[in-house]
Parts: sequence; structure tokens; C-alpha cells
Amino acid sequence: METIRLTMAEALVRYLIAQRTLLPGDERVEGSGEGREVALFPGVFAIFGHGNVTSLGHALQQAGDALPTWRGQTEHGMALAAVGFAKASCRRQIMVASSSIGPGSSNMLTAAAAAHANRLPMLLLAADTFVSRLPDPVVQQVEHYGDPTLTVNDAFKPLVRFWDRIVRPEQLVHSLPHAVDVMLDPANCGPALLALPQDIQAEAFDYPLAFFETRVRVPTRPRADETQLDVATDMIRLARRPLIIAGGGVRYSGAEAALTSFAETYNIPVIETMAGKASLLAAHPLNAGPVGATGCASANQLAADADLIIAVGTRLQDSTTGSWTAFAKDATFVSINTSSFDAVKHRSIPVIGDALATLTELGPRLGQHWFDFEWTARAAVLRAEYHAYIETIATPVDGGLPTYAQVVGAIDRLGRPSDYVVTAAGGLPAELNNGWRATGLNSFDCDSGYACPGYEISGAWGAKMAQPEREVIAFVGDGSYMMNSSDLYSSLLSGHKLIVIVCDNGGHASVNRVQAEYGGVPFNNQMEDTRHARMVRVDLAAHAGSMGCLTESVTTIAQLSEMFSRARYASRTTVITIRTDPYAWTSGGAFREVGVPEVSNRHEVVQARAAMHAATSNRRMGI
Repeated sequence: METIRLTMAEALVRYLIAQRTLLPGDERVEGSGEGREVALFPGVFAIFGHGNVTSLGHALQQAGDALPTWRGQTEHGMALAAVGFAKASCRRQIMVASSSIGPGSSNMLTAAAAAHANRLPMLLLAADTFVSRLPDPVVQQVEHYGDPTLTVNDAFKPLVRFWDRIVRPEQLVHSLPHAVDVMLDPANCGPALLALPQDIQAEAFDYPLAFFETRVRVPTRPRADETQLDVATDMIRLARRPLIIAGGGVRYSGAEAALTSFAETYNIPVIETMAGKASLLAAHPLNAGPVGATGCASANQLAADADLIIAVGTRLQDSTTGSWTAFAKDATFVSINTSSFDAVKHRSIPVIGDALATLTELGPRLGQHWFDFEWTARAAVLRAEYHAYIETIATPVDGGLPTYAQVVGAIDRLGRPSDYVVTAAGGLPAELNNGWRATGLNSFDCDSGYACPGYEISGAWGAKMAQPEREVIAFVGDGSYMMNSSDLYSSLLSGHKLIVIVCDNGGHASVNRVQAEYGGVPFNNQMEDTRHARMVRVDLAAHAGSMGCLTESVTTIAQLSEMFSRARYASRTTVITIRTDPYAWTSGGAFREVGVPEVSNRHEVVQARAAMHAATSNRRMGI
């Protein structure tokens, strides 16, 4: 067998370069055709330090443009950018994030959790301490007296789908293919971590040349079992008021056209999860809007009355199900999912398979079946009421601070099908879920799974890398901005222009809303309600400007619209800040359970506890 002698770090980089994939072709929304061949791993985010600067850093420098290295400002931000890239590329390409030992590695924990919760692939290369232990304790090493094998990187085990520590250079031959296969598996997709001890990175081994042969990897499309399809077909035929929930799996499968065709053929209204938003265009007459706690009245009313729910590619989290109070107790669920874990939730009839393949195969079984026009007509009425409500609250009014709905409405009116919107935490996810009416497919990314504050700007940076031809618009509140804004500078350095809308409502207003709604008093959320020596308002526009961004602080919706229109033609990242009302919110969302004290000296809390009990008494129970 022909071999080549390489360090472990060199072998790792060479293997990653050899992995290729096929992007969906121009016919993606019309079928499952594949297009051009590209790198499976198009780049590496890295901040060098102890453990990754000498060996892995040297190998990446030698790789050059074959595996470009991008430097962010924090490991946290870089890994979140990798998450945003995976979402924007519909899991077809995978970014790598590398860190030094100790704080460099632990800085990536939150991003690993976000990727895991959202079922998104990302390869983490975390430097580790010496396997030999001879120089221990080294700088940034956390020692465990009773177990010297433990390092900071063991903290990733509950946050990734694949975890391994490379303690011999030849171990790569076994471990790397498994890590890649997990990240490409539609059922088990998620982040993978390789812990790379710094002495082992430098060791050499005679690797088989065959290990580095170019391999084109195309995601599989698991087909559902014939019996499951038959059972699902029978249950769908019995329904009188069917409803489709479109989840993120629709997008990752490239099943948008199949979903549209299925809904149109059988006259079934569609509601969307936050991850599935922009699977069906907002203007489509069968799109009844977003469902759940962050959704709208039309979708939630249909969910409550439906006798059959066809859940496509969704893990049915509480924001979608209203903590399982949004649906009738006796409603039947048919759950199409590549993951059996998700497909069997809450007494669902599982159809374990790819969304595109399954929707395509269900059609011939249903034949000429057609559902009640009265049900669809009711959906159309509710849908019209939803859009009328959004138009009303999105219209600017004189006096007072602009609301989130008015800010979102202004950008919605100026939106284009090619725009790509990113948000994550606070009040903006629900406002954008309702008020951003997608005119283009695959045009919305909200970290709905982990709701990670600070994702917005970093995730937008990654999305722009994946979709350079699109205008990427990040919506971020002042709370998230203060947590993680440094990747504005990263976007400038790398030449990935963003438009960032910063809504400054004086703190964590959405959490303050929850606090008040459940009987509490304003405490430690809005800056005015925190313990402080004096109240200081941060000039967010000046802060962004200090990093080199084009900035503008506006006070009215008209000014926002004018500045946004100019930002489209700007040559670099533009940040627009606007003061917003911290107490005005879009209504229509379903119930969501939170922990409310069972006993309290506040009457309002006792009342909230009673209301919580009443709401959960109507919950759909699992097995």
C-alpha cells in the first residue's frame, strides 16, 4: 500500500480538502436534481493560541486557498458563524471552527449547543493538553485530581453528535470518516468535535494515500417503510380537517416544491414552524402563517380545530406546539421525519423518511382524494384576517417610539425575494415570524432551537459566506448586540457585507414582558430596573462605527426605510440603530408553559399560577 508521511495535523487538513459535495442544481425547487461539485468543507474559522498555532496552524497555512482560514474575534462568534453557514447552505456544506486549549475551547460550548439543538452540522477542532502529560500542568489547563484524562473538551460530550480525542496520529483514519458521516446523516445530523492534543498534532505517521482520495458526498434520502406509508395514507383519507406543519426538514430536504404540490393537489392548508418559515411563500393562498407561541392567530386557530396534522420535518418543540396545548387532544398526528426520535413524539403515526421522497410517494397512494372546501375556505378567511392585522400594526403612527412590528414592517415592505433575514433571541423572533412575509424560499434563519443571544450578527456573517449573492439582513436587539457584536468587525475584514438593524429598547424587554405577564414586577431585565450607580445609554451606532461600519441612528420609520434603501448599495457592513417601544408586542401566539411559583405573597403570581394550571389541563399528553 502506497503511503505518505504526514503529521496528524497535516493529514487532517488534507482529508478535509479531499471531501467534496454536490450542491442542488437550479432545479432545486422543482425536484431533487444535483448541481455543481464544491468543497464539503469550504473553510475554517480559527483563532490561534496554545495548542493550535504551531501544528494545525502550520498545516492550514500550507493549505492556502484549498481550505481558506478566516479569523474571527471570538471562538464563540466563529462557531456561531459556522452554524449560520450550515443553515444558509441547507446543511450541504460544513464549516470548521478551530480553537486553542482551555478558554478557546470552552468558548465554543454555546455554539455547539446551538448546532445540536437545531440539528446543524459543524466540525469543531478543539486543541487539547498533552497526551504525554510530561509538561503538565500547562497554561490554560484545567486539572481534575481524581481523573487526569478529563480536560475542558469533555464538556462538549452532551453538546455534540460525535466526540473523539485523537491520542494517536493513525486514529484519524478511523475517526474522521465517522465524524463526517454523522454530520451528513439526515437523522443524526449535528456538530462533531475532535479534541486534538498538541503533542499528537505534531506526530507523524505513514498514512495510506487512499485515505486522501477525493470523495464526493451527497446526502442520502431515506425512503419510508411501505407499511408506514400505507398506515399514514389510511389516516389521511379519514381526515376532514387536515393541516400540514412545515418544519426545517422541508428546507434541508429541498422539498419546497414537493410541499407546495402536495398541499395544492389535496387542498390542505399549511402552517410553518420558525425553522420551516420560507418553505412556502407567504403569498401562497394555502399558507396560513406561523404556528405556536411565536405564531399568529390564523395558524393557531386552525391547529386547534384540525383533526389531522401532517408534521413534515419538525421536532415539535414547545414554541411550535404551545407546550402541547395548541392542538386538539384527539387530533391525529402523522409525522414525516428522518429521525425516529422525532417521528414518534406524542402518539404520532411515524413515517420515517426524507421529506421530499415521502411527500412524493404519498401522492400516488392518495390518488384523486380531495378535502373539504369549507375547511380551506375557513383557512383563507383566517389567513386574510392575519395579514390585515399585520398590515395594521406595521403601519407607522405619529407619536411614541416605533414598535418592533413597525420596524419589521418597514423592511418587509422593502424586501426582495433574494433577501435573507437572520435573528435569534428576545422579542424579534416572534415579530419577524409574523411580520416578515417571505417572498423568496430559504430566506429566513432564526435560531429557534437554542434561541441563542448573540447569534444574530455572527450567524449573519456565516450566512453571507454561504450565500454571497444575497443581501443578508440581521435583526438584533440591544441586549444581544451587547453580548456579541465583534463579528461586525469580522464581516468588514473578510469583505462579507451585512445590513444590521439594531432595535434598542433599553434592555431585555421580551423577558421583562414574561416577568410581568406571570405576576412578577420589573426586575433586572430593562437597564432601568437593574442595580446601577447611574443610568448610561450606550451609543450603539458610534460603537459600530468605531469598528469601521457605516452607521446611522434613526428615530422614525421613514428614516429607517430611507437608510435601509441606501444600505443596499453600500460597499460594506451597515448598521442602523433605532429606539423602539419595549412594551408593544404582536399578539396571536399560542400559550407556552413557564415555571410559575406555586406559592407567593403576590396575588398576581397566585393568579398566574392558577391560569397556568388551567391552560396545561388541556394539554395533549404523550405516550
